Amino acid sequence: MLTACQCDNARVSTRSLLLVAALAAVALALGAATAHWLYRSQAARTPHATVLEAPRPLPEFELVDHGGQPFRQDSLSGHWSILFFGFTRCPDVCPTTLHTLARASELLDNLPEERRPRVIFVSVDPVRDDPEALARYVSWFDARFVGVTGELAGVQALTDGLGVAVSYVREPAGEDYTVDHTAALFLVDPRTRLRAIFSSPHEASRIVRDYRLITGGRG
Repeated sequence: MLTACQCDNARVSTRSLLLVAALAAVALALGAATAHWLYRSQAARTPHATVLEAPRPLPEFELVDHGGQPFRQDSLSGHWSILFFGFTRCPDVCPTTLHTLARASELLDNLPEERRPRVIFVSVDPVRDDPEALARYVSWFDARFVGVTGELAGVQALTDGLGVAVSYVREPAGEDYTVDHTAALFLVDPRTRLRAIFSSPHEASRIVRDYRLITGGRG
């Protein structure tokens, strides 16, 4: 038979065990919450885009914009730019991406003007995409977008320098052709250096978040 003292000790021991178990549960919960917060915090500081540790200078090229004005490497100097390569007869990827970029541009309108990126649409089909065609095309998405075209050699100088894959594919019937091309977006810094690459699929909110992180704005 247990004495009164022994019973009291047993009750104290049981309460101690329960207290230890409760404290352990709280510690585990706090640990899990802290780990989750740290993960979310780190994720908020990490862009999805591929950021170059050493920004790469753009190659020299000679093109024209949709207003017929010369467009060269120094045309990108002094501001951030997002370059997208495509063509006006593209059935899906190009219009979808330009629509997404138009939405991203709207979401970045609260930045100071000097920090807002310019969107540059470079045609990989310069034979059919003259400045007039590009002017009509880019204005459907955003009047601020710049269309760029020129001689095929000039376009290739830029695509080769950035690693943009381009393939001209003859249609099975007739003499028409289409163009397969890289769907990535290329972020160029104010010193005309490739700073980051946004891989597809593209989301306006993700582009905006990454752009702010990369350029030093708020995430």
